[in-house]
Amino acid sequence: MVYLDPKTTNRLDEKLLRLNSYRPLPKAAVRKLKEKFGLEMTYNSNAIEGNSLTLKETFWVISEGLTIKGKPLKDHLEAKSHAEALEYLYEAVDKNRRATFSERLIREFNQIVMRDLDREWAGRYRNSNVIIGGADHLPPEAVEVPRLMRELVDWVRQDRKSLHPVELAALLHHRLAHIHPFFDGNGRTSRLAMNVVLIQAGFPLAVVLKTDRKKYYRTLGEADRGNHGPFVRFIAQAVLRSLDIYLKVLTPDQRAREHFIPLAELAKRSSFSSKYLNLLARAGKLEAHKEGRNWLSSEEALKRYLDGRERKRRKIGV
Repeated sequence: MVYLDPKTTNRLDEKLLRLNSYRPLPKAAVRKLKEKFGLEMTYNSNAIEGNSLTLKETFWVISEGLTIKGKPLKDHLEAKSHAEALEYLYEAVDKNRRATFSERLIREFNQIVMRDLDREWAGRYRNSNVIIGGADHLPPEAVEVPRLMRELVDWVRQDRKSLHPVELAALLHHRLAHIHPFFDGNGRTSRLAMNVVLIQAGFPLAVVLKTDRKKYYRTLGEADRGNHGPFVRFIAQAVLRSLDIYLKVLTPDQRAREHFIPLAELAKRSSFSSKYLNLLARAGKLEAHKEGRNWLSSEEALKRYLDGRERKRRKIGV
């Protein structure tokens, strides 16, 4: 089954092709980008789960080893552990670009993320049933977890060639979170596992932003009820954001770069309001990405949207 429309798939593939055309990439620039995205993912992934550290405080804890006054020890440990899990992710993929996706890899992610918080159960499947606070979904019985995890890994291996990598990554994230194999750290583990598939396919790290937390949980809930499309599209937008940022930094010819500007500025250069452009961006119709809380897009992206809309109108004879 196809979950992404051809327009989104083409957008993903075209941007990845452009990024690949610049390889080998400048090592210094790539290192800085990896550091930026690693910090972003650690901060956002933990913040989604309730961690109180700010982005800057997360940087201080990870890079400087500082202790933030008034912040719980647990939040410091989560930041350090997640950063270590990301390092492990990159090492695993660097050693073998097509590293076998396995239960062991998933369990090691959880073990690293949770070892300073729950040494007894870090990396071990739960042995009792659980309830997820604030969610309608009731995870499977604990006795079913080993079988479901084996089936999940078999499915990933079998469907690698039949699904677009972004579709596969998003569905993997949902299925792993749906099984909820561990007592804690399932969200962080699922987001790490998802990125293994993406990085193996050549995409940069995809970050689920804290500011998108409500949409993230809402689309995950829809996937729990069998409607996977919204969640796959949500993850695709996160991947597109990463590609846009990478291309913005790594495009060698400045004239070939798209110049991303805030939607309020883009509205002044068009006949649309910033509110309407925001709706288009959130719906995935206008190529845009978030930096902080602000959506950014480009005049080129708006032109592509208008050209596509005009072609569609001509096709249906409007």
